[in-house]
Amino acid sequence: MIESSIYYMIKKHLKSDPAYVDYVELFLETTFQTELGQLVDLLTAPEGDVNLERFSLKKHQLIVIWKTAYYSFYLPVALAMLFVGIKDEKLFEQAKQILLPLGEYFQVQDDYLDCFGTHEQIGKIGTDIVDGKCSWCVNIALSLATPEQKTILEDNYGRKDATAEARIKELYAELELPRRYQEYEQSSYERLNALIDAIPEVQGGLKRDLFRSFLSKIYKRSK
Repeated sequence: MIESSIYYMIKKHLKSDPAYVDYVELFLETTFQTELGQLVDLLTAPEGDVNLERFSLKKHQLIVIWKTAYYSFYLPVALAMLFVGIKDEKLFEQAKQILLPLGEYFQVQDDYLDCFGTHEQIGKIGTDIVDGKCSWCVNIALSLATPEQKTILEDNYGRKDATAEARIKELYAELELPRRYQEYEQSSYERLNALIDAIPEVQGGLKRDLFRSFLSKIYKRSK
């Protein structure tokens, strides 16, 4: 119903807009991308069937870009660009090269806070461990774990049991995930700033300050 309402509202308010078809195509494309991401997520971590062999950092990146980054970060900016009359495909591609990594960084923050954030911080109780999600935390742990530590992950991850969840969090601490996350956050911040600085500020082009404002809003966020 909500998805159908999108196209109803576009037709009602923007049918005479020169970019009307572009609006519709952008929403159709983004919906398809998001559903693909949801499908990969479901196939990787189906409810009640935890198999860590299906997990990888590459799979995690694919899921978060398609499931989260396109609709959360690229879609709003692309819509605004269409609304002000921008047609140059190179500018849309330029925006995408920054906004998709920004969305990936945002989702990694979510994954980390789900495990290490407090209820007061994030307004909920994290469930990625007990739900067996293909999160950044478990993929980093899998990439670092010894055979014995992988056995602990296999025996406890995805179990709806407080003791098993606590054991996973202990293992995350042993593998220094908080420090590794801080390193990831800093390197992501520097990489995104470099991408923003590379934008050529010319007449009719993208503005660096727009992307800097997005980055500043999420850098080191705690909720």
